[in-house]
Amino acid sequence: MSEHPPREEWPVPPPLSEAGAALTDVVLETFRLNARLLEVAQGLAAHGDMTAAWWQVLGGVIDQPRSVADVGRRMGVTRQSVQRIADVLVERGLAEYRPNPAHRRAKLLACTEAGYWSIRRISIATHPWADEVGAKIGADALRQTLATMRALNESA
Repeated sequence: MSEHPPREEWPVPPPLSEAGAALTDVVLETFRLNARLLEVAQGLAAHGDMTAAWWQVLGGVIDQPRSVADVGRRMGVTRQSVQRIADVLVERGLAEYRPNPAHRRAKLLACTEAGYWSIRRISIATHPWADEVGAKIGADALRQTLATMRALNESA
């Protein structure tokens, strides 16, 4: 562990602007929301006999095969994490590796029919949940939230 000065010698951070304070509140609330959504996702994923992490990775290839690195970039997780989960998905028959014409060593991860079936079962549970929560918040507010989240993602 690194050495540190006594607390009374620590520098004082500069005061936050109104926007900086609001952003700090958004970040902290995002941490709480992330924990809650992961909890909900775990329960929803169980409908497809998967975990939330498996669902996230399989969702990265639901529309087309992608390399593990591409899935990681799309989902915001490390390539190593995706690789571990991809291997489990392949082992369980929910995904498969295919040759990648663009790269000899980096195979493509693709969803199998069993994987699509798991995702369908999750969707059957997810749609009513999304409709219920969406109705409480409202489509306009959710669209504005999404726009704000995208702007934050681009600015951070």
